[in-house]
Order: sequence, then structure tokens, then C-alpha cells
Amino acid sequence: MCGIAGILDLSAKQIRPDISAMTSAMAHRGPDSDGFYTDGKVSLGHRRLSIIDLSTSANQPFIDDSGRYVLVFNGEMYNFLEVKHALPNYPYRTNSDTEVLLAAFIEWGPKCVEKFKGMFSFAVWDKEEKSLHIFRDRLGVKPLYYYEDNEFLLFASEIRSILAAGIVKKELDRSALPDY
Repeated sequence: MCGIAGILDLSAKQIRPDISAMTSAMAHRGPDSDGFYTDGKVSLGHRRLSIIDLSTSANQPFIDDSGRYVLVFNGEMYNFLEVKHALPNYPYRTNSDTEVLLAAFIEWGPKCVEKFKGMFSFAVWDKEEKSLHIFRDRLGVKPLYYYEDNEFLLFASEIRSILAAGIVKKELDRSALPDY
């Protein structure tokens, strides 16, 4: 199942929500490993359920060989072998669809998703450009929730992860919800 989480600091604050609290809130999504990455204004987290490549070299956040791109990915790319064959010059070091997804982003940028068949949500941090790209499959099979205010953009595979960050200040007006 896996789970992803991320924080983008929009205000250059010194105190940032804890990415590990966000991933801990969805530990049930990925019991095989968890990982974190922080660089300046971004933090990325991942919970892994190993399915395709069971080796630890496919753990996430996944960083390309140049060190420029960092990826967190939830889902499955059904045509990853087809996409991999279209990218023969990338120096693959795993047998994972995760690495193929990152290689495709490096080669084609955000338009890479046009080549994917599968269910996914993922985020790519470009350290050089200082840009964050966040994607979800066309049908929304793999969930991706987000919260944004003037200070932070938070995203995660589950709402509970966003709430675990502890910065969502607005309370839900339950009186506006229908009774079921």
C-alpha cells in the first residue's frame, strides 16, 4: 500500500512540522521501512510496503545518482518495464518501478505522467531548481490529500498524517456536515 508525506515551507520559518510524526500516523500503510529527507524548505517522508523490488536499495525517499532529484512514491506503475525500455541511458541500480518513475521524470519532466499506466501518487523534489512537483493518477485511485496556508503546504496519503503535523489550526465545522 505505501504512504507518502511532505512539507513545503512557504515562509522560511525556523520551526517546521515533524515529518516523522506524519509518517508515523500512517505506519499501517508500510510496515517494511520508513524514510525521511529534509533539504532547506522541504521535507519528504515515506512508509514502504515492499512489493516489486524487495531490496533495501529501493527504499524511499529515492534519490537519483546525481543527487539532484528526490522522490516519494505510493502506488504501482503497471507499464514500468515498457517505460524502462524507453529510457536505456539511465543508470538503473534497482528493479523497482520507483526508479523507473524517477528516470521518466528526469527525462520528460511533468509530462512523464502521460506515459504511465497505473495507480499512483508521488512527489519529486528538484534540489537544483528548488521546486516540488506533486502528482496523482487520473482516477485518484491512490489518495493524495493536501493542506495549504500562508506558511506551509502539507501533503500525504492520509488526512490523519496532515493532522499529525499539528499545524492545521482551523477546526472542521461539524454542524455543516449532513447526518448519516
